[in-house]
Amino acid sequence: MQFSGKRYWLIGASEGLGLALAQAMAAEGARVILSARDPARLVLACGQVPRASAVVVDVADAASVAAAAVEVGAVDGVVFLAGVYWPMTAQGVDAGQLEAMCEVNFTGCARVVAAVLPAMVARGAGHLVITGSLSGFRGLPGALGYAASKAGVMALAESLYADLRGSGIRVQLANPGFIRTRLTAKNDFAMPFLMQPEQAAGEMIKLMKSTRFKRSFPRVFSWLFRGSQVLPDWLYYRLFAGK
Repeated sequence: MQFSGKRYWLIGASEGLGLALAQAMAAEGARVILSARDPARLVLACGQVPRASAVVVDVADAASVAAAAVEVGAVDGVVFLAGVYWPMTAQGVDAGQLEAMCEVNFTGCARVVAAVLPAMVARGAGHLVITGSLSGFRGLPGALGYAASKAGVMALAESLYADLRGSGIRVQLANPGFIRTRLTAKNDFAMPFLMQPEQAAGEMIKLMKSTRFKRSFPRVFSWLFRGSQVLPDWLYYRLFAGK
């Protein structure tokens, strides 16, 4: 697959992984439309990406998503990267933050998919790239909202892939580990295999150019999370929950 001459809509692309991916795709000839909630950040981001344009969108608002999809128009592909995060345990639950993680990370993704998919189905072509997380493979301590929202996103991508195989619409799922961003700066624990945004963007580019459905990275770190799915509950929680 080549990006030259293609139009891609990147949602959640004003900084971090989204911005790094936009820069990498533009370097290979793609025309990218960047979206995020903050107009000021979008202006700064577009100044760092050749030929980029900006469309403000709040994925937590259905009307905003619908209006943005109309403004963006027909595209060759859509990459969903939007997300919010707060570390959270059950003992320290914050209702507003918990709901925001579910609303933006999962429901926001569903809104975007619903807004762009009918046109792709009608023409029998398109490319959907959804950003999950290694934290979505199984429930983790201290990740009450984030892990759940990413598990939902990953299941959504799996269902889309199952339905759209052979339709001309490519569906792909990227599951990154820790990336150095404004969000992970909230963590007060060690983050193994911490990636720079440019490294993670390189992994996503490899996925998008391939025929694979999903890519979990960093590879060695991902083995821990993928392997946890086959552990019995008693062993998994003894190892990961610590009590």
